Amino acid sequence: MSLLVVGLSHRSAPVSVLERASLAVETQAKLLQDTLAAEPATEAAVLATCNRIELYADVDKFHAGVAELSTLLAQHSGVGLDELTPYLYVHYEDRAVHHLFSVACGLDSMVVGEGQILGQIKDALARGQELHTAGRLLNDLFQQALRVGKRAHSETGIDRAGQSLVTFGLQQLAAGADPALWAGGKRALVIGAGSMSSLAAATLARTGVAEVVVANRTRARADRLVEILQQGDDTAVRARAVEMSAVSDELTRADIVVSCTGATGLVLTADALADALGTTLDAVPEQPRPASVTPAPDDVDQHAAWVENGTAASAAQAAPAAAPRRVTVPAQSTGPVRLALLDLAMPRDIDGAAHRIDGVRLVDIESLAEASADAPMAADVDRVRTIVSDEVAAFGAAQRAAHVAPTVVALRTMAAGVVAGEIARLDGRLPDLDEKQRAEIAQTVRRVVDKLLHAPTVRVKQLASEPGGAGYADALRELFDLDPQTVAAVSRADLNDPNRGRS
Repeated sequence: MSLLVVGLSHRSAPVSVLERASLAVETQAKLLQDTLAAEPATEAAVLATCNRIELYADVDKFHAGVAELSTLLAQHSGVGLDELTPYLYVHYEDRAVHHLFSVACGLDSMVVGEGQILGQIKDALARGQELHTAGRLLNDLFQQALRVGKRAHSETGIDRAGQSLVTFGLQQLAAGADPALWAGGKRALVIGAGSMSSLAAATLARTGVAEVVVANRTRARADRLVEILQQGDDTAVRARAVEMSAVSDELTRADIVVSCTGATGLVLTADALADALGTTLDAVPEQPRPASVTPAPDDVDQHAAWVENGTAASAAQAAPAAAPRRVTVPAQSTGPVRLALLDLAMPRDIDGAAHRIDGVRLVDIESLAEASADAPMAADVDRVRTIVSDEVAAFGAAQRAAHVAPTVVALRTMAAGVVAGEIARLDGRLPDLDEKQRAEIAQTVRRVVDKLLHAPTVRVKQLASEPGGAGYADALRELFDLDPQTVAAVSRADLNDPNRGRS
């Protein structure tokens, strides 16, 4: 079996496609279940964030796996396969491991170095464990990705290379001013009480806003977030929770609005915002400019060939890289800002037409992608890349060694059975031996067998950990005529260990 990831992100697809392809939690669960039901996959996990959707699977056939995972992503996202395929990327085996470790370190984030992705990877693993779709490989992979991400943040200054999307978004709203000075004394409305909204509320409180109002569909979660804000030792912010029905009233008092919900439709329409400000939508002209993202030619072109009409094709048939796309992006209205809007949801919570309201500044995922494209890269990024490369090599070696372990256990089990059988036969032939003599003979036979097996089993583990070493387990099974069912039983017992994968 081999690791395969098929996905799309802000680096390969425009926000409009990401927005349409976003997956609700319930849809993610169905996608995982359907992936396991598909023939090529035995394990599956979904990593879905505001700027990426990735399906990981342990597959036995590469081309069939690519075709099946791509089809499943299209079916569950609601975006047609023909439309989705040009934006998909494919990573396989070590490249797939390298990709996830890079994601965990924040190297592939919209804002390089942001740490929130670790929580999202943890959630993806927990979902796979809860639904029993993550087995040995994906448990090991995601657990190690979390450790690699934590190592990168603790051993390097990657945090200096970027911030969370919330911090970066507030910087964009401040338009060059110090966010603390810009936000100081303002009233903020946070819509949603999930992980991103909680981060936004805490960031706003530390920035120095005078008040944070939290609105959420489930009032209890909003109350809990307010309680956490008021318990913070580093802030003295006023905080209160309101029902979602009170959002329109709160808009008339707010200076800053941050929204990140799981809603499938708009939470704030342009008309509702205009009503709150007592104004109307202005006719602001639209201006074309280059899109912030273009598909990576290597992954996308290969994938287009691999999944041409849902069948495997030669990578040599890949089409030339497409020319950079151009999109029409609305201009922001001019004049003093009366209401600053930060939309971190995918799909979007705030109507894009809000930019046409006089006095409104809107920053969303798309504008954040454009702003972050030219963000400077810190020197620590190179150190993180080195960490990722080292960890990928270590993970591969550990997986290869683990592959041979059940065979070694089965070999020793078989040897123990042979020893037990010979001792029993000796008892029948020499019934006059006393207990001390029997024990000494049995111990001698076991020592002989252990010494004979020690060197080959140690060496096969070493060889198996090296690139191309997977065949040594097969050779060991052939040489000692081991029952494949016995080896498989050892693997299942190890997988069912309740302590496996805990950190």
